[in-house]
Amino acid sequence: MLRLWGRPTSTRTLKVLWTLSEIGLEFEFILASATMGANGSVYRGHRPHGVVEDPAYRAMNPNGTVPTLNDDGFILWESNAIVRYLAAKYAPMLLYGDDLGIFARAAQWMDWDNNHLMGGQHTLVMQLVRLPAQARDAHELESARNDLIAGFRIIDEQLGRTRFIAGDRFSMGDIPIGVHAHRWQLYDIERPPMANLARWYAEICQRRAFRQWVENPLHHLTG
Repeated sequence: MLRLWGRPTSTRTLKVLWTLSEIGLEFEFILASATMGANGSVYRGHRPHGVVEDPAYRAMNPNGTVPTLNDDGFILWESNAIVRYLAAKYAPMLLYGDDLGIFARAAQWMDWDNNHLMGGQHTLVMQLVRLPAQARDAHELESARNDLIAGFRIIDEQLGRTRFIAGDRFSMGDIPIGVHAHRWQLYDIERPPMANLARWYAEICQRRAFRQWVENPLHHLTG
């Protein structure tokens, strides 16, 4: 039995939950998280789930982060690594056409997402949701918004060339960006129109696994 430790409001955990559901794998989900910084998850009533400081958890994941996967004794952490592992072991045709080139291109975009969207998304949720109003920084918020606009414009250009992020078929590469594209739509901020991104996002929203995990409003700290 697959076991996953994580927090459903974490974009990193949502990647893996979407992947597991996309493939149709049965798994046990164990809620786990730290406090996410001073007053982070406690603010607005979002409490930490704990677990990550326990010695047994640290033996699996020395970072004390989420998510962590246990596949019949095989332990893996880092969300992109988990998504790639699940795709390669359980659904190579579904998640990259069983094609090394598509796998590599999808992996490229997954790592790009981590480097270019993750930081800005973290800043937005801190500045718009987690931090009390008196602790927020308008300059940090605007800087993150502009960085994300630049990032999503790169994606918009790519999606003007291909139906999905790694080519003309859905792949694991669409999953991390799909999570962040959805989170991007939830914030009460100004976003310039991007036609290709909007077309792709509308298609992603129709996927059953996306609706189950990513679209669920309980899995986001916004609002």
